Amino acid sequence: MQDAPILICYDDTAGSRRAIAAAAELLGPGRAVVLDVFPALTLDQTTSLVTTGVAGASFQDVNEEAALEQASAGAVHAREAGFDAEPRAIVATPTWEGIVEIAEELDAAVIVIGSRGFTGLRERVEGSVSRAVAEHSSRPVLIVPPARPRS
Repeated sequence: MQDAPILICYDDTAGSRRAIAAAAELLGPGRAVVLDVFPALTLDQTTSLVTTGVAGASFQDVNEEAALEQASAGAVHAREAGFDAEPRAIVATPTWEGIVEIAEELDAAVIVIGSRGFTGLRERVEGSVSRAVAEHSSRPVLIVPPARPRS
């Protein structure tokens, strides 16, 4: 697994940027693939389809482009942290499934993902991508918690 890349999940949030920094600190420099996963249709796009009846194929193309743009920005952050990083983007629902699929395809050494820190009811309602990835992946998963204020 020494040549296997690490898979860094990136969605342009503080949590995903924190995950890149933690991966650099814990895993050191090396090969990384920075992945952004977009849904096939966003909530706004779904509403638009229902109200206008326009075909959804063009939305998927738009979402793939947006995902690649975001993954490219994440790859820049990863390179700044010392990784030899390349962007990767896919459209998948649910998100965790896309992450696990790409990790398998790449034979990733580890999946790195930030966490929003939801618990209880909020986690049940909004879901936890990091938890689902950890539950469904056969690979090691590094879940980086959100920054907490020091007391």
